[in-house]
Amino acid sequence: MQNPDMQTENDRKPDLDPRGRKIKILATIGPASRSPEMLRRLFKAGVDAFRVNMSHGDHATHAETIGNIRALEREVNHPIAILCDLQGPKLRVGTFKDGKAVIRHSGHFTLDRRDEPGDETRVQLPHPELFGLLEKGQRLLINDGKIRLKVIRADDDEILCSAEVGGVISDRKGVNVPDAEVPIPALTEKDRRDLAFAVKHDADWIGLSFVQRPEDLAEARKLMGGYGALCAKIEKPMAVRRLDEIIELSDGVMVARGDLGVELNPEEVPPLQKKIVNATRNAGKPVIVATQMLESMIESPAPTRAEVSDVANAVYDGADCVMLSAETAAGEWPEEAVTIMDRIAVQVERDDAYLERVRLLDTPPDRTTADALSHACMTIADTVDIRAITVFTGSGSTARRVARERPSVPMLVLTPSQRTARRVALLWGAHPVATKDIGSFEEMIAKGKRMALRHGFGEAGNKLIALAGVPFGTPGATNLLHVVTLTGNELDEYDAQRALEPG
Repeated sequence: MQNPDMQTENDRKPDLDPRGRKIKILATIGPASRSPEMLRRLFKAGVDAFRVNMSHGDHATHAETIGNIRALEREVNHPIAILCDLQGPKLRVGTFKDGKAVIRHSGHFTLDRRDEPGDETRVQLPHPELFGLLEKGQRLLINDGKIRLKVIRADDDEILCSAEVGGVISDRKGVNVPDAEVPIPALTEKDRRDLAFAVKHDADWIGLSFVQRPEDLAEARKLMGGYGALCAKIEKPMAVRRLDEIIELSDGVMVARGDLGVELNPEEVPPLQKKIVNATRNAGKPVIVATQMLESMIESPAPTRAEVSDVANAVYDGADCVMLSAETAAGEWPEEAVTIMDRIAVQVERDDAYLERVRLLDTPPDRTTADALSHACMTIADTVDIRAITVFTGSGSTARRVARERPSVPMLVLTPSQRTARRVALLWGAHPVATKDIGSFEEMIAKGKRMALRHGFGEAGNKLIALAGVPFGTPGATNLLHVVTLTGNELDEYDAQRALEPG
């Protein structure tokens, strides 16, 4: 495992200019995008973080992909977040005599425990925990909701259903149970192996799939052993019922609209998406909007107008991050999909009404010094001509507090921890830089100015806000806010000073 807290002064200018937008782009890696050249092109097009989908591929392939991302990170000298997304427990039917069968509309169909190939009347359901759990009137959705069954009778051996929507069913198709909390662990044996792999390879975020209850997060957190941040994927209606508890126990949340859209009526998903985004934002944690954002670009070089509006709405809602799935993993136009998403985000954030709409969510500060100063950063940036907020942080908590307020200017997040720098790469408005720690107020001001010039966040005459905690290096001690003005000579002065140093 590489050193997660590698310290660097970052003297070489990164191969990156500020993106010109605050929302982040997360791209899924797959056969279409895992080569070093394509990763480089996606980063240049606007990707801030990469998703490794543990549902597909083997560990050797994933290890190579992660290695390529870390090589790119060194090349561009900029922290890049890696999210390893666990598959989670997927319920599936058994097999059929001919590999498939046809369920008649309005006909009866039985799910049972018999270890025999199925036909048009029945099939095995190799999940004993469902028998005796389901009740009359509850739904079973098969093959992403293409087949819809309603329970007539359920006992310990059989679940007799009527087919509200029939159709072709084939071997091992997925089963969704939207009306019941299924008593299965959020981590399968495969997930445990994949999680150990992700920790070993220093993944920055772990995506936990099919979360139903707060307790699902506890086991993953224990197995992570303090490495990485935990992202709860909300894709089950049951999770929404305990949303606040799940958010509290996670480090971030993903609105996984794929399975969520299967288990809910289509018209229920958009307001629920806004509810999850708002609740997560209010908690001061990053929230990702995912699945089918530019789905048509898997095969087409241009998105539909509806897809453009979908991405734009996520930006207007103030999400921290938008995600591409198959568009970049297996699509024919991965670079174009990222470029389009970047262009949509930049255009929306240039809208005069953007900031007002993002702040429609009221996020009053907690009664702490850190929250009060973070809120003051927003107010000062609205009142004074401020170019950026430089945030000095060890854990990233100060950056999250500032991002929660959705200030009008970007954050330059300076941290001695490479791990923290990578994690905040998913955070709204944050431009992370891993740099040596500071030991005094004077050093803080000098470094903040120097890094702002080096990373393109200001020039001579521009004002910056510096936010930090004294004594330096003390977690949770944010208690200092200072407004400074750049002279434009800070880099030359620093170089001259270093030239005089012995050795």
